Amino acid sequence: MLDRDGYRPNVGIVIVNSRNEVFWGKRIREHSWQFPQGGIKHGESPEQAMFRELYEEVGLRPEHVQVITRTREWLRYDVPKHWVKREWRSTYRGQKQIWYLLRLIGRDTDISLRASGHPEFDAWRWTDFWVPLESVIEFKRGVYKAALNELADILFQGDIRARPKSYVLGKQAPVPAVSGADDA
Repeated sequence: MLDRDGYRPNVGIVIVNSRNEVFWGKRIREHSWQFPQGGIKHGESPEQAMFRELYEEVGLRPEHVQVITRTREWLRYDVPKHWVKREWRSTYRGQKQIWYLLRLIGRDTDISLRASGHPEFDAWRWTDFWVPLESVIEFKRGVYKAALNELADILFQGDIRARPKSYVLGKQAPVPAVSGADDA
């Protein structure tokens, strides 16, 4: 399901523990780490998709988490053409995402990477909220930067002293295109 501009609706999920560290998942059989994320199915709201993806990828149910906030707008990233299947290159541009910030109120042992028949991660760890941007695949860095900045304003109540310089939004920093949060 693509929108009229060629973006697939998607959700991103940032889970924090009691120390405000974030869940960081290692993609199965790869050396790349990321936050849980996934597509929004036809007829699903972003929140419904978030809870479905949360269970499928991390094994957590609604009673294991508290929703703190979400991004106000869609954040977009373009996927490099050479990563897109040839038959989709004329219509598919990338993903537009609503990002959710969740607090784990369950236990670490509630996390199960094998909850679904198609696991996305084969390892996980808690890491600093400000994940090193160089560890994020290049074409997603702008979205990670924008999402974590917006979510941090709520989580840390505007206290930006711990924000690394790489996360400062300035005139030179590319900011992903956004549109109204009601576009699905």
